[in-house]
Amino acid sequence: MTGRRPAPSGERAPGRIPALDVARGLAIAAMISYHLAWDLYFTGFSDINAATDPWLRLYAKTIAGSFLAISGIGLVLAHGGGIRWSTFLRRLAVIAGAALAVTVGSWFAFPQSFIFFGILHCIALCSVLALPFLRAPLWLVAAAALAALTLPWAVASPAFEAWWLSWLGLGVIPPLSNDYVPVFPWFAFVLAGIAVWRWLAPYIPEEGGAWRAEGAIGRLLVFAGRNSLVIYLTHQIVLLGALTGLAYLLNSLTPP
Repeated sequence: MTGRRPAPSGERAPGRIPALDVARGLAIAAMISYHLAWDLYFTGFSDINAATDPWLRLYAKTIAGSFLAISGIGLVLAHGGGIRWSTFLRRLAVIAGAALAVTVGSWFAFPQSFIFFGILHCIALCSVLALPFLRAPLWLVAAAALAALTLPWAVASPAFEAWWLSWLGLGVIPPLSNDYVPVFPWFAFVLAGIAVWRWLAPYIPEEGGAWRAEGAIGRLLVFAGRNSLVIYLTHQIVLLGALTGLAYLLNSLTPP
């Protein structure tokens, strides 16, 4: 979603909010660093398994939560004054298409643990589920967020582990996947982003949207934030490809 702030009338104001682009860029940078740790273990350059290390798992969950919260903020900024269906559906189609590409690509690369419902799948579906909450009372949004967060612990059952229900996240044992971000409890973070932004927006001065990221790092983060989907889709190809090639080269140079 674009980093645009709605005018007091409810219509969208022109321009972007660079701070939101920076936040999205930071999330992208964090995601790349986590995947680098995963790739280093996968290619044999590290003994730390990012998939099982508790601190890295917490790091990964924090990154996923930040992406989802930012997507909730983006929904309010883009559609808080009224849903612009053509823009929403176009963006939804892009995200859903990217999610499908991730599923197909991971199926060929990791057939035993392919990504059938990862972060992009979750963002796409939660974007639709969140639409009624863009203008709902804040107490209702907060209550729904709390319900989404606690539902997996309240109703967890092996009955939800069937493959066609696993996207809900209500099973006892999570399925094997390299990126599993089910609707529950993760929908809570989208709703939290909506609630927090709607609560804070009236208190943010207009000049806050005029802030600009300075320096090379700031501009790089803005660029990453504005091109987050492209970076998400390509960074693992670059990282894993480079590390795999380096591992092959080093093994070939190592005497038997």
